[in-house]
Amino acid sequence: MSDFVQQVADAVPGWAVLLGVFALPAVEASTLLGLVVPGEVAVLLGGVLAAQGRVGLPAVMGAAAAGAVVGDSVGYALGSRLGPGLRARVSARARHRLDRGLGVLRRRGGGAVLIGRWTAFLRAVIPAATGVSGYPYARFAVLNVTGGTVWAVAVAAIGFLTGSAYHQAERYLGLVGAACLLALVVGLLVGHAGHRHSRRPERPGPDPA
Repeated sequence: MSDFVQQVADAVPGWAVLLGVFALPAVEASTLLGLVVPGEVAVLLGGVLAAQGRVGLPAVMGAAAAGAVVGDSVGYALGSRLGPGLRARVSARARHRLDRGLGVLRRRGGGAVLIGRWTAFLRAVIPAATGVSGYPYARFAVLNVTGGTVWAVAVAAIGFLTGSAYHQAERYLGLVGAACLLALVVGLLVGHAGHRHSRRPERPGPDPA
């Protein structure tokens, strides 16, 4: 950890660390596609500070999971309330991101909620897009709690285990996110190819007469 970051961390009380670990992931998924927030970095640093004894690791994991679940729920609720009209209320860039998120949902369904937790782009897009799409909230809630909890525990644990080498862990998480996104894209391409093949009309055989 750099001297500056360490000095800032030393000056922040434990309760404020947990508040940040909760708030940043929550804001990341509830800003209607317009704001990029380093929620993952906050959880990672929370794990580092837990390794230093500043806060408890279970508390970091719990705060991060709660923030992720609450943020995604707010994003879903806003998307569901505004519906398709959300596109008219956001910038052109956010509208493009929303359309991409809706495309992912149409092709991957609930799997996008789980995989989306591991990539910065989908974390900011999928909750609102899921609400806009009319995806049932009961199913979304189960996927949201599952994905948010696994993500929070894993990221905080990585920060705890890597300690001062959190920059390397951050790069590693970036690779994990890229791998998840690549798997999602490959799945979309395979599904699209299979769909086109199933819709291709069969050539008529020779007339028996």
